Amino acid sequence: MSPRCSRFTAPLSLPLLVLLSPLALGHTEVGVVGGFISGFLHPIYGPDHVVAMVAVGLWGAFLGSPAIWLLPVVFPLVMAFGGALGVLGVPLPGVEIGIAASAIVLGLMVLLAVRPPLWVAAVLVGAFGIFHGHAHGTELPDASNPLTYAIGFVLATGLMHLAGIAFGLLAGSPAGRLAVRSAGGLISAAGLYFLAGAL
Repeated sequence: MSPRCSRFTAPLSLPLLVLLSPLALGHTEVGVVGGFISGFLHPIYGPDHVVAMVAVGLWGAFLGSPAIWLLPVVFPLVMAFGGALGVLGVPLPGVEIGIAASAIVLGLMVLLAVRPPLWVAAVLVGAFGIFHGHAHGTELPDASNPLTYAIGFVLATGLMHLAGIAFGLLAGSPAGRLAVRSAGGLISAAGLYFLAGAL
């Protein structure tokens, strides 16, 4: 493969691999042992988590600097807080609805090319991060180490944000912009599907 070809295909490879992860293992720890591995695989095996986390990266890339790095930093930081609440058993009503809503709303932000003030985007992303983190924390396996589990799911989240950013950087061209906004529409549609399942 030529360097020029790989330059264009590399950013597309990671999002494709992430989206092709097994759907049947979402929100389970079947066959997965160890805190870090369990935490790392949990969000990747949950398609509802995948699409929302990719959407954060997409929207950040679409908004440009400083959102391109700020949103993917805010989300896992707040998500870790939500995870701690889940581990401690602090109840949070409507977690699955919040996760589905995150895909709907963030997908729409990309589809409609919404450009709010940076602090509004950060608050929105952070609010959704609490729901995702709480889901990870409450599903912590009894045998797992909470600290390494949290490190695992935060790292996986960061990688999915990077996948979204890589795809979102295509928005620099008219065709790429159309592809990115279309991806936002698909993410939002997936969120509606998850919401139907959560109700």
